[in-house]
Parts: sequence; structure tokens; C-alpha cells
Amino acid sequence: MTTRTAGIPFLILGQLLLLLLQPCYRKLAYAAGGNWDLLISNIGISAMHMQLLNNDRVIIYDRTDFGASNISLPDGKCRNNSNDLALKLDCTAHSVEYDVSTNSVRPLMVQTDVWCSSGSATSDGSLVQTGGFNDGENVVRVFRPCNGNGSTCDWKEIGGGLIQSRWYATNHILPDGRQIIIGGREAFNYEFYPKTASTNNVFSLPFLQQTNDPREENNLYPFVFLNVDGNLFIFANDRAILFNYMANTVVKTYPQIPGGDPRNYPSTGSAILLPLKNLQAQTIQAEVLVCGGTAKGSYLNASSGNFLGALNTCGRITITDPNPQWIMETMPLVRTMGDMVILPNGNVLIINGAAAGTAGWELGRSPVLSPVIYRPDNPSHSRFEVQNSNTIPRMYHSTSILLRDGRVLVGGSNPHALYNFTGVLYPTELSLETFSPSYLDPESANSRPQIISPASQRKVKYGGRVNIRFTVPGSVKRDLVKVTMVSPGFNTHSFTMNQRMLVLFSGNVTRVGKSAYKINSVFPNSSNLAPAGYYLLFVVHQGIPSEGIWVRIR
Repeated sequence: MTTRTAGIPFLILGQLLLLLLQPCYRKLAYAAGGNWDLLISNIGISAMHMQLLNNDRVIIYDRTDFGASNISLPDGKCRNNSNDLALKLDCTAHSVEYDVSTNSVRPLMVQTDVWCSSGSATSDGSLVQTGGFNDGENVVRVFRPCNGNGSTCDWKEIGGGLIQSRWYATNHILPDGRQIIIGGREAFNYEFYPKTASTNNVFSLPFLQQTNDPREENNLYPFVFLNVDGNLFIFANDRAILFNYMANTVVKTYPQIPGGDPRNYPSTGSAILLPLKNLQAQTIQAEVLVCGGTAKGSYLNASSGNFLGALNTCGRITITDPNPQWIMETMPLVRTMGDMVILPNGNVLIINGAAAGTAGWELGRSPVLSPVIYRPDNPSHSRFEVQNSNTIPRMYHSTSILLRDGRVLVGGSNPHALYNFTGVLYPTELSLETFSPSYLDPESANSRPQIISPASQRKVKYGGRVNIRFTVPGSVKRDLVKVTMVSPGFNTHSFTMNQRMLVLFSGNVTRVGKSAYKINSVFPNSSNLAPAGYYLLFVVHQGIPSEGIWVRIR
């Protein structure tokens, strides 16, 4: 495979453009925190879609219709490829399983085209993935993690599992364990999986048609979050609704985000549900943060070779307020196609993306190499902090997810219709790397908790109490200890579906021995707050998280 040195002049030019696009770039107070580590230079495919499973393995895939990948299928397997006229028989893999513990990949066999699909981890820990392109647009695929070396685990495909073709759709796990699949290209409706007699249908959602810009769309991969009342917050283009999916009614229409610029694909921004707190209170507040994107008309301009600068704004809204209003904040760097990852301490990492253009083939320019950390609990003027920069552009079709040890796994970037490694601005990227936030620095070791009990894979009931024992090598500030629970999400196209954090405990800590402590945490009492399934649980001390353990709530 050709090295990326051919792209270095283009990268330098891109960084000069980035300086011009950032009017206050040189004036920023850079904290320059965090560290980057290259894990594997070539995993064989480009990581367009990622999901962490409860066995600490990550399922990754790209697409099946753009040529041979760089990793062969095992045991001489091949698949008939009706989608690629140049490669009728494809003996290469387009999905892999990454084992975090061994830093190795295993090829998986996906039969139909998974390009620009969606998915969710279900209550039993399986990944259920839906839709795609060509022969995959109506297919449901299931990957069930297995024990031991896992060499027999692979994709199972269910043809016709969807009624509507789903390409660029969004999935969300519901309180009853089903998935809802919302939207997609020319799909102004939603459906459920698995289906029952009463839900074996598609249900119209006019909001998706209302937010569809002619020739640009700007409402694909809508941002969807389960609200604390069981309804769905759905953001598309530049506006949002609170939606009762059971009654097929709009409960509330939110104000348009100020500025009116699009935030969804292809004018791609990102969004996150901020940590849910005070879970035992009568009223629980829920906030959504939407960051980045591009100006109206950017997609058409980029298609004509005019690459407009990305947005530098975030909108924050309390979706549970009777009279909700957007509060706008300014990021230190403009960004489109960025990802937002919730960290174990409740901060948000904004990572990957470009400073100009939009999502789509060859339509992004000037990679943003520096991540930013957003601290939602800080005063409004001190929430953003720029981190140490990367050297690998992560443009269109990049991904990032949180790992159990607190690192963030980063991969992908392929803004081309095929695998393309030479003669282009941003070559197809096959590497995996991690970004380690500053809480993993050696200087934090004395304050870092270690969970002693319960053991990982603990099962808990709704409303249950669990004693969590942990140690800290140094002195403990007991009023700065909290327990957080994070649902690992399905990441693609700058949005992580089902990502949510709940703060279980923040208060008194009991000392039970030398450097040993106990806290009694109460788990959520409703599946509206935490749909059944596997979560990562962390003890956080002074903003420094322990390594997580897996818990299963049901």
C-alpha cells in the first residue's frame, strides 16, 4: 500500500487554509492536553461504522461495493458481489472485529451492502444493524458476541427485515427493547424492529419531509434521543420536535436553532444528550447539545468547487423545559463532520472533521486535526479547551467511540467512491488510533480510582442499590466522587446513536480500609431513563475516571 507522504503538500496547504478560516485561531489559550497513539496502521478496511460490544470488541465495517479491501476472508471464503461489476467474486472482508485487549483484528463476512447504514446494541448485547445500499437497503443483520476466542462469531443476515429501504437512517433503542428506525433517503417515515402484528408497517413522519431541502436534503441521519418522559427528541436540518412514536403525534415543536443553518447530513454537524443527573428527583432535566455543521448552500457550492467555511457554533437546549430556548456558544475551531463522544467524567470530546466543505465524495477540505473538550458544567465562557492535534486527517466517513479504559478509538476517513491511496488530497485511511484525554496522564495516577467490586458483567435491576468498592492511591476528596454509567453507541457519519450517560451517585463516600472506599449507588428506576442493556460504569474522582466495568440493567 502506498504511504501517505504524497498527500503531505496538500495537508500543509490545508492547514494554511484552516488558519484563514479560524479568525481567532492564534489567540486561543491552548491547553494542549491529551495524547495520540497509533494502534494499527492497516486493519484492512476503512472504519466507516463502529460499535463497542460488552466483550470489549469493536465491530467495524465499511461497504461491499467499491472493490477489494486489504484483508482476506478466512478459510478461502468468497462472496458473489452483484453490486460491483468490476469485482464479481469478492474474497476480501468488508467488516472486522477489533479486539481491544490483543490489539488485533479478525475478518468478518457481511453478504449485503452495509454502506451508510444504522444500528443499535440490543438488551442482550447483540448488534442489530439495519439497511444500507443496493441489495442491503431492506436487510437486517445481527452480530452476537460469543465467549472464548470468538472465532465462530459472524454476521447473520435477515433479508426483507425492513419494509422501507433505509439508507442514511437513524436507530434508537426504545424503553421496551425494540429499535425504532427513523428516516433515510426518500424515507419520510419510521418503522420498528423486531415487528409485531400491530407494527408490521411503516408510519408517516411529515417532519422529515418538512426538513428536506431540495437538492441538498440536510436532514439525513437525524439526531434522535430518548427523552426522560419516553418520547423522542428528533432534530433534523435546523429544527426539532418532541415525538410520541406510539401515538404518531408531535408533542412539542422546538424553536429553530438560531442562524437557521443546517446541522445534518450532508451539512454534517453532530449532537449529544448531556449527562442525566438527579435521577431520583420528581423532575429530571434533559439537555441536548448540537455542534458544528455548515452554512446553507454549502453542499451545492462544494459540488461546484467552492468550499465554504464550516460553522463554529453550538446550540444547547433543555428539552424538558416548558418553554425551551436555544443558548448559542462559540467553539474555538470551526468544524463539520466532527464526532461528539461523551467521556466517563461527563465532559464531551469533539473530534475529527473538516473546516470547509461538506460530507460527500471529495467535498471536504482542510482537516481539523485538533480535538476540543467541552465541559458542560463550567461557566459558559470557559467550557471549551483545545487538545493536542493529530497528524492523520479524519474527514468524511471517520468514526470515534469510547473504550472501557477511557481512551477514545478513532478510525476511518474515505471521501472517495473507491479505496483510493494515491494522487488524492486525503487518501483512504485504514488505520486505527486512540486519543487519550489528559485524565489518563501519569500525573493523575495518584487520584485515579480502581473498582474492586462488583465484578464486571454485573446484572442489576431497575431501582436497585449496589455497593461499589474502590481504591485510590492518594488522598480522596469525598465530595468530588461520582459514579457514571455510559451506554456505548453505534457511530457513523458524525453521530453516535443511543449514546447516553447517567450520573448514579454524587455525594457521601465511606472509608472502609486503607485507601479503600465504598459508595452506595441507586440505579435508574425506569427504562425511559436507561433502556435495558449493557452499560459501562465508572467511578470518577476529581474528574479522573476509573477503568470501567460492564453492568447489565434489566
